[in-house]
Amino acid sequence: MAYAKTKLPQLPRASDRVTFIYVEHAKINRNDGAVTVAESRGIVRIPAAMIGILLLGPGIDISHRAMELLGDTGTSVAWVGEHGIRQYAHGRSLARTSRFLEKQAKLVSNTRTRLQVARSMYQMRFPEEDVSELTMQQLRAKEGARIRKLYRKMSQEYGVRWDGREYDPENYQGGDPVNQALSAANVALYGLSYSAVSSLGMASGLGFVHTGHDLSFVYDIADLYKAEITIPIAFRIASEYEPGDDVGRIARQNVRDAFSDGKIFARIVRDIQLLIGVREDEQIVVDPLNLWDDKEGTIKYGVNYSEV
Repeated sequence: MAYAKTKLPQLPRASDRVTFIYVEHAKINRNDGAVTVAESRGIVRIPAAMIGILLLGPGIDISHRAMELLGDTGTSVAWVGEHGIRQYAHGRSLARTSRFLEKQAKLVSNTRTRLQVARSMYQMRFPEEDVSELTMQQLRAKEGARIRKLYRKMSQEYGVRWDGREYDPENYQGGDPVNQALSAANVALYGLSYSAVSSLGMASGLGFVHTGHDLSFVYDIADLYKAEITIPIAFRIASEYEPGDDVGRIARQNVRDAFSDGKIFARIVRDIQLLIGVREDEQIVVDPLNLWDDKEGTIKYGVNYSEV
């Protein structure tokens, strides 16, 4: 069956989309403008244009038609390992401009400007301090001390033993509950960060702090929010852990809930543009919340509507 390609004006804004959906051990196909997910409990139909990023876990069988639809609607796709712990590959999303990419490439290609952007990233972590004269070595040491202090604080607050960050992608189950939760929660945050980077048409591999990996810039951006989002979530999950709990699934659900109002995605989009020096009047603005309407699609949030 031939399908008409989706036109750009027909696509929902990034702010109207579900941040991410994780699927494993299922068959994914296409039905008109939706992807169908078939697994042991039945079939679910999901409008493709309403997904920010689709995370495909093990045991996925996805059709060419489904991938065609996801590409047309600008939905990011990432192939991840069991429990969503490792990212192996990703599919191209819809981008209509190269201006942010060009700016990113120019900044990262010059040592002076690259250092300025890196300092700006660390300044976001230390808003009360001036880091404008610090070297990269000093910045890394300062950030390392901050994160170690945060881990100790979370350990005391939630009563969770902390022996350090242990991450073995080949043996996820070998980690303790808090490390498992951290790994799963961070992957979900990487997915959202990748979706934001991709939606702006920027290169995920051109990082300012991280380098040498095709997701270096994604890691740069995600690191800005771990202390606020994934680390507290992981320690809370570990404090409530009972033998037999699927820590990865619980972590993804908790991170999803933290993303659900769209505010963090709006912040990521805004912060990326600030970091690369996009003027406020030139920025792409994300309105994080709307109301669903069966006739109009989405309508403005925060309005006192009266009867029709």
